[in-house]
Amino acid sequence: MAIGTESSAIFIHVIISLALLLFTAKIFAELFHRIKLPVVLGELLAGIVIGPYALGGLPLFNGEPLVILDETIKNIGELAAIVILFVAGLEITPREFLRGGASSFTIGALGVIVPFFVGYFVFSLYGLEALETLLIATALTATSIAISIQVLSSLGKMQTKEARLILGAAIVDDILAIAVLSVVLTMVQTGNTTPDIMEITFLILKILGLFVAILVGSILIVPRILHREKLWKSQGSIEGITTAIFFGGAGIAALVGLSPIVGAFAIGMAVASTRLIKQVEEYVHKLQIIFAPLFFAIIGAQVDLRGINLDVLLIAGILVFIAIVTKILGCGLPSLIFLKDKSKAMRVGIGMVSRGEVGLIVAGVGATSGVISGDVYTAIIVMVAVTTIITPIWLKKAYSKELV
Repeated sequence: MAIGTESSAIFIHVIISLALLLFTAKIFAELFHRIKLPVVLGELLAGIVIGPYALGGLPLFNGEPLVILDETIKNIGELAAIVILFVAGLEITPREFLRGGASSFTIGALGVIVPFFVGYFVFSLYGLEALETLLIATALTATSIAISIQVLSSLGKMQTKEARLILGAAIVDDILAIAVLSVVLTMVQTGNTTPDIMEITFLILKILGLFVAILVGSILIVPRILHREKLWKSQGSIEGITTAIFFGGAGIAALVGLSPIVGAFAIGMAVASTRLIKQVEEYVHKLQIIFAPLFFAIIGAQVDLRGINLDVLLIAGILVFIAIVTKILGCGLPSLIFLKDKSKAMRVGIGMVSRGEVGLIVAGVGATSGVISGDVYTAIIVMVAVTTIITPIWLKKAYSKELV
């Protein structure tokens, strides 16, 4: 096959895969809406059903699986996450974010520390190797905030105190989880299980400093660009420039070692303080109609349940239990101090339960480096899948009395 022909075939395969993922996501979303279940859950299950490890694995495309999950599709999923987090940033101004700084930092930090150390302690007792235990503990840290955002948005609860606390804490959680991931990956690469405490402290402070720098830079620069109405007169200029800015912010965040979604969130907060917020919101919410279901379908499509056995179920069961309990205790309990309301504090804990990208990254790195076994790899994937599926159901139930 000629190079050009092969390239065209891959491109067509990607297009077909995206079309099937999006179409199935919207069908499932419609079904779940009608049976009064979170639409996000339907989109996730759509990805599992039509993904390459289920129906999409049928060899219907020139003898290959109907749906593929190559780097292009995964990158599109990451772009979708950037859009979702930019939209989340629009819900909170920098002043509001900084006002909740102490509470967000406390809850976000405990949301990383508690799962990490509990996971490390439990699986050390389980008898696993030190590096494998470290990777499992790291997979338990980061919250997948996009899930909770979609549920809170659909319920019209994004402006509540607990929703703002979930947002702020999840961003801190994400930043600290990336710091932990950076340390653990270095340890995996070097084989060193006793890193220097000063080095770890410096790395965490550096990553936090980079986020502050991006946030301050966004607040100073973004309004100055958008408020030049005399310059942006043609139709769609404001929307196009805003899109370029939030993708650029995501790129800068990734360049300095942060998650791209952190940069997008910072830009969203900067735009939230401009007088063009309504115009931008109308545009990006339409953008989200396509990107949000694609993101959740792509996440669902990465779930491979074929390697499940009794050992996997045991490890996965322990992981799921730790994942739920440590976020409820680590995030929900301290929220009680700041919110002074048990039901609201519980919602914060529930909203932080879902795991996502970091868990999948850790599983992938551990598997490719040979540090974690096939059973542990599958168990981490199951943990990510289960927490991602139960969070929207549980969060909606937590608001059920207010929705009557």
